[in-house]
Amino acid sequence: MRHVSETAPVIEIRDLHKAYGALEVLKGVSMTAPRGHVISLIGSSGSGKSTLLRCANLLEDSQQGEIIFEGEPVNWRGSGLNRHPADRTQVTRIRTNLSMVFQQFNLWSHMTILQNVMEAPVTVMKRDPAEVEEKARDYLDKVGIGDKCDVWPAQLSGGQQQRAAIARALCMEPRALLFDEPTSALDPELEQEVIRVIKALANEGRTMLIVTHDMSLARDVSDHVVFLHQGKIEEEGAPDTLFVSPKSTRLQQFLSAVSA
Repeated sequence: MRHVSETAPVIEIRDLHKAYGALEVLKGVSMTAPRGHVISLIGSSGSGKSTLLRCANLLEDSQQGEIIFEGEPVNWRGSGLNRHPADRTQVTRIRTNLSMVFQQFNLWSHMTILQNVMEAPVTVMKRDPAEVEEKARDYLDKVGIGDKCDVWPAQLSGGQQQRAAIARALCMEPRALLFDEPTSALDPELEQEVIRVIKALANEGRTMLIVTHDMSLARDVSDHVVFLHQGKIEEEGAPDTLFVSPKSTRLQQFLSAVSA
């Protein structure tokens, strides 16, 4: 059994570089997500926010730098564009502990909502189906759609589908939740349903990384906000500082543009 450090950050990233061919998307990013903290990643489209999240979850391979999960560095083989994780067991363990909620809900259309939420814990983690079902129903209740267990994804609104996706992520019982623009595909009214769930999770002290275009969400739930610009961290800090008195001209311009 791998020893888990309860004092180490859930995720630590050091000098991360990511390129798609000649296009360099991340240019030496370092950040830390301590246990129980909410970190929001903000920045304009193309700044590298979602790529950083996907690299942290090992959905994308990075070319340089370290990714450390609860004190355990990811093992790599190869270098540069040929660098890949060396240990598939490690990758599976890290991914199942960093549950991702995507912009597009990614629910399986041929499964009921309850089956969607149960699928990964039962098939990937080999947990007992009866125990998983009990937890899945609890998590669907938690996100406010406990009455939708037996319906198909197509029968739900976008906000309900995204809340089902959050329940699915929670049912993995991960060390951290990773949100990639969780509200950007939703109408404003449905967006608020999802924001309420995210705020409730933050109040529980869950570790979360949130890529978001919603500055009020970032301001309300975050312990720390990271502003990315062209693949680098331009400015970071507590939300009260960052949103009230931004130091860099680029962040000032970004905040005035999004609030216009």
